[in-house]
Amino acid sequence: MEQSKHLMQNYARLPISFVRGEGAWLYDDQGKQYLDALSGIAVCGLGHCHPAVTDAVCAQAGTLVHTSNLYGIGKQSELADRLCEVSGMDTAFFSNSGAEANEAAIKLARLWGHGKGIEQPTIIVTKGSFHGRTLATLTATGSRKVQAGFEPLVQGFARVPYNDLQAIHDVAANNNKNIVAILVEPVQGEGGIIIPEDDYLEGVRKICDDHGWFLMLDEIQTGMGRSGKWFAYQHSKIKPDVMTLAKALGNGVPIGACLARGEAATVFQPGSHGSTFGGNPLACAAALAVIEAIEKQSLVARADELGKKIVAGLNTNLANVKGVNAVRGLGLLIGIELDRPCKEMMQLALNAGLVINVTADSVIRLLPPLVLSDEEADSLIEKLSSLIKEFLGES
Repeated sequence: MEQSKHLMQNYARLPISFVRGEGAWLYDDQGKQYLDALSGIAVCGLGHCHPAVTDAVCAQAGTLVHTSNLYGIGKQSELADRLCEVSGMDTAFFSNSGAEANEAAIKLARLWGHGKGIEQPTIIVTKGSFHGRTLATLTATGSRKVQAGFEPLVQGFARVPYNDLQAIHDVAANNNKNIVAILVEPVQGEGGIIIPEDDYLEGVRKICDDHGWFLMLDEIQTGMGRSGKWFAYQHSKIKPDVMTLAKALGNGVPIGACLARGEAATVFQPGSHGSTFGGNPLACAAALAVIEAIEKQSLVARADELGKKIVAGLNTNLANVKGVNAVRGLGLLIGIELDRPCKEMMQLALNAGLVINVTADSVIRLLPPLVLSDEEADSLIEKLSSLIKEFLGES
């Protein structure tokens, strides 16, 4: 498909256009079939055109799409209740994207800090992170590539290495009076599927408790069952004060959420923050259908089972293959780190009827749908293993 000359050229698009999807499969405008191991970058956790989501969206579109947040929205209240039930949080604010959810978290922390008399509230963030592309969230993001050209960046962030508790202690010792929160991903997605030490989140939680800071977790890529728990922080014993969601929450219908607990749950008051489209009836109907489908199909446990199967299969097939540095996974967040840049793997995979992604230059990222069958998982393992060996000259 030829791209319109009227589109801004801000995407380096691959030469393909998908026109239809069903379950774990995509079909291009030439009729070719592809096994989707990316899920729209962790968005379509239920696969494509899940009947429950389709029915919910169609029914809501025929009833009421939008009013505004000047009025009560029944499905928004229902969704807030359901999300707080599965997360252990207390309140929810709805937006349209992950970046907006993180913006809400940043604003919440700053507003709270100013309320405590802190003139320059500062949030600790980590290297290698990704939090969005608005000015505040790209500043929070730990990638110079994302930030370049958009200076001046937003003040009020202190950056530390990921998975390094001592670095946080060092910042606290030097700048404790201005710190109000830590914003961190339980697993770094764009950073290359980086899984921290088992005690990392618990250590961060303790630091926040000791200093009176909010712990804010970006679960935009890790949430909604993908990690083998509803939310990745549930692999530990802690709870965040603030948590952000998006991506799989609407299975492709744009919706984001900023959830809060305890003192953080009451920071926003009327006029503090808002969104024209956030939490409208259509988006909330989709998200409610997603939650119900995940529960009915036991997909949280299924993600854990599938992830272990795929990682084990890749480890077996790629054992002793020179150029494969590591295979990492937590549920259906899977990364295969090579010893060299491998962006061309995306096109090679498309040629073979497989949709994958490469992040951090040398990490093949797999984010398959939670509805993947065992047979589809086996096909993914075999096909990708062969492609990697071919790419590395091992075939």
